[in-house]
Amino acid sequence: MQTVGRNLLAGAFLLAAPIAVADEVVIAALGDSLTQGFGLVPEQGFVPQLEAWLVAQGAAARVINAGVSGDTTAGGLSRIAWTLTPEVDALIVALGGNDVLRGIDPAVARANMEGILSAARDAGVPIMVAGITAPPNYGPDYKSEFDAIYPDLSDAYGALLYPDFLQALTSQTDLAAALQKYMQPDGIHPNKDGVALIVEDMGPTVLELINQAGEI
Repeated sequence: MQTVGRNLLAGAFLLAAPIAVADEVVIAALGDSLTQGFGLVPEQGFVPQLEAWLVAQGAAARVINAGVSGDTTAGGLSRIAWTLTPEVDALIVALGGNDVLRGIDPAVARANMEGILSAARDAGVPIMVAGITAPPNYGPDYKSEFDAIYPDLSDAYGALLYPDFLQALTSQTDLAAALQKYMQPDGIHPNKDGVALIVEDMGPTVLELINQAGEI
């Protein structure tokens, strides 16, 4: 009877004890209008959809929207210090599209990106880089030099690499139909369904980032 009583007491204690829950991982998404959610109602944007996807996968994650419409890599560099608050456990860097649109020298964009990644490394924060692919109209030299920024710096700083933010859309078999279906009328920003495809494709890499943060 004493053994039974002890077992009942232990069971009651376990029922009363709080269930351990994994610590929430806070991810800052530093980017431009693609990150910010340009042209979409807030819940349809990249950050809310990514957070919802991560939670659906069982990750205790919160994603901070550090996207500023129109921002370049220089803007991201100017914001990185106050983006990396003590609560931030991991960083997504998704910049460069506006550099390309403005024809900014790839060497300048590379230096800015290096400053961002260096700050994150110094803060001890794991990084994921979401690249962008330059169009061919600037010439092969510009495209080659710009496109190389993301794999080169990801290797140099030990960051995870998602090669092209828009690859889930641009890799569709019928590109013209995909762009019509998944892009906003401006042809630059994805609509809510396009964002959903991007999140589904990018999500596994973000889960790797969370694993690197050691919180899942």
